[in-house]
Amino acid sequence: MTTMTEASVREFKMPDVGEGLTEAEILKWYVQPGDTVTDGQVVCEVETAKAAVELPIPYDGVVRELRFAEGTTVDVGTAIITVDVSGGAAPAAEPAPAAEPVPAAEPEEKPQARQPVLVGYGVAASSTKRRPRKGTEPTAAETAVQAAVQRELNGHGHAVAAQPAPEALAVERARPLAKPPVRKLAKDLGVDLATVTPSGPEGVITREDVHAAVAAAPAAGPVAVPEQAPAAPAAAPVASYDGPRETRVPIKGVRKATAAAMVGSAFTAPHVTEFVTVDVTRTMKLVEELKQDKDLQGLRVNPLLLIAKALLVAIKRNPDINASWDEANQEIVLKHYVNLGIAAATPRGLIVPNIKDAHARTLPQLAESLGELVATARDGRTSPGAMQGGTVTITNVGVFGIDTGTPILNPGEAAILAVGAIKLQPWVHKGKVKPRQVTTLALSFDHRLVDGELGSKVLADIAAILEQPKRLITWG
Repeated sequence: MTTMTEASVREFKMPDVGEGLTEAEILKWYVQPGDTVTDGQVVCEVETAKAAVELPIPYDGVVRELRFAEGTTVDVGTAIITVDVSGGAAPAAEPAPAAEPVPAAEPEEKPQARQPVLVGYGVAASSTKRRPRKGTEPTAAETAVQAAVQRELNGHGHAVAAQPAPEALAVERARPLAKPPVRKLAKDLGVDLATVTPSGPEGVITREDVHAAVAAAPAAGPVAVPEQAPAAPAAAPVASYDGPRETRVPIKGVRKATAAAMVGSAFTAPHVTEFVTVDVTRTMKLVEELKQDKDLQGLRVNPLLLIAKALLVAIKRNPDINASWDEANQEIVLKHYVNLGIAAATPRGLIVPNIKDAHARTLPQLAESLGELVATARDGRTSPGAMQGGTVTITNVGVFGIDTGTPILNPGEAAILAVGAIKLQPWVHKGKVKPRQVTTLALSFDHRLVDGELGSKVLADIAAILEQPKRLITWG
């Protein structure tokens, strides 16, 4: 029998795909034990605190073992997959122990995309022992135990203590037979698998069994609400509701990192927010004209493009706002470049990728960069490097129909601009009340670095440019 200590078997360890990251969650395996892989082939997708990243294997060979199931968070430096590089095929009768819970071999049991499979399978990082391997057929003792459990479940709804093999039965009762997606479904619905009657082969619990247990749950005990208030019409929906009352979602990945960063920012930097409402009718007209410009054909041209350009011009006129506070060295760090962050809401949480050296880009170049940034974030492929080194940020809450907000600073930055919804409103224009395109801007800044005068100048410059966009030429 071959062992994992042989020189022909190589371990691939979870790399640090970002700067100083300590862990990553396995989102999806693209290979299974027995598959042939080549150097550079992507074998899995993982999510760090900053982004989702595909990992290529650096070996040619045959996959021997997947150490962790999808949905498992693994420390950097821990072996996650082993590959036999000798050129031989993996032995069919000796599957790797971690491969059993991975659901990719049965498509009908796959969880939905990017939903973590919360199971406890896989080889622990600190373990040096391997689990005993199971044969392809159950032993006589196992068959007897499963039959006994099935009889008791069918007859009484629970297992009794007196069984032919009490020690083995205790193991079975402690971990009912079910595949990882089914375990996750049960966990999400609040169902104890030990109380579910299995209908699958060899006593395996299926999805249908879990749903049946949920449907039967209201009848398992008396409903007190109708007795206390029989005439209350609200009691009927409560009694007929067959879904979970609560859902608990683990805090990890991007959302965990964002939460920590926002708490740190809110309670470290003294925030001040100023607001201005501005007539952007001329800016909206310019956007429509630029969409017809041949130099901008095929590029992302929208109000955000001109707002970003206005912010860059305002920073050029007031460079002290483009700075950071170095607490360790007790220094203010003035940045002579602008890495412009754009806050993006994604299914994994809020991320803030930035456009490097945005101050040096022409309007077409800025439009191209904005388009690439948004498309990459939407697809969940933003790299960790794209979210590092930002100096100032824009968050566009207007896309959600919100007038304005008080944004929290991105850690390490001195200012963030919130853009509200652009709406047609009555406005005094040239002495008369007319319908004009109006929006509200909010600028939050770190009061350790930026006083009221500097913050007001920056916000006033942005508003002035959006009101008279020709200032982009005269001021820029």
